[in-house]
Amino acid sequence: MTTIAFIGLGNMGTPMAQRLLAAGHTVRGFDVAEQAKARLAEAGGTSCSSPAEAVDGASAVILMLPNSDVVEGVILSPEVNAGLAANTLVIDMSSSEPLRSRALEQRLRPKGIRFVDAPVSGGVKGAENGALTVMAGGTDEDLAEADAILACFGTVKRAGQVGAGHAAKALNNLMSATHLLVSSEAILAGQGFGVDPELLLQIVNGSSGKSGSTENKWPNFILPGTYNSGFALKLMLKDMKIAVDLADQVHAASRLSHAAVQLWEEAAAELPNNADHTEIARWVAATSQESAVSHR
Repeated sequence: MTTIAFIGLGNMGTPMAQRLLAAGHTVRGFDVAEQAKARLAEAGGTSCSSPAEAVDGASAVILMLPNSDVVEGVILSPEVNAGLAANTLVIDMSSSEPLRSRALEQRLRPKGIRFVDAPVSGGVKGAENGALTVMAGGTDEDLAEADAILACFGTVKRAGQVGAGHAAKALNNLMSATHLLVSSEAILAGQGFGVDPELLLQIVNGSSGKSGSTENKWPNFILPGTYNSGFALKLMLKDMKIAVDLADQVHAASRLSHAAVQLWEEAAAELPNNADHTEIARWVAATSQESAVSHR
């Protein structure tokens, strides 16, 4: 079994670290939140006071952090760099920017540090149940070694070279967010006409309009009014922006994508700062009411 440093023990990181512990790995974890470190210790992991302490003696380092800025700030800090042994495998499971991931790998490789990007999809429940989709990018040799770790989290899909995993994740979330937005508009339009949302979902889920939004997010988080999927609206928006930036860089058509980003930006500005991404449906409902009032 492997000694793994796990940096970033949030909604996703905590259950993922627990999956590693259950598989027999040694996990040395760090998070800025004391409660997160306490949860790791209760599960049998080692709580560390800093990222540098966590990577000391680890043969693999997993990063589950908010964005590329934080990833680079941690892994390139002098303290962490000094603690990384030659041949350490760094696995960035954050939703980072593909081109910055490539640049980071190029900075680490001359020091003998290997790098794989492996973001995930599947939400908190997927993390708890080991049912995530892991989108991995890296060399064949590095991915072959990472597979033994990544398999603890779910199904591993090799996307290509370094950065390809992060590209796949951002594009997936762009699609997911756009599905959720148009699904919310359609379901609320149906409700306005008198079609019960639950009935419409049943019809759509047996037809060609179904998606993860209609099969999971609407029935489990929106209709009950809980809006607690565990993935923040602002994080979804961040991933959408990464995806449209990537589309622009490779000169791919992205007019609908840019329009979706603009609407999600409006929602982010009007909803609470900590809003769950499923609250986009709440925002669509509010804008519908505003439109109805203005037309009276």
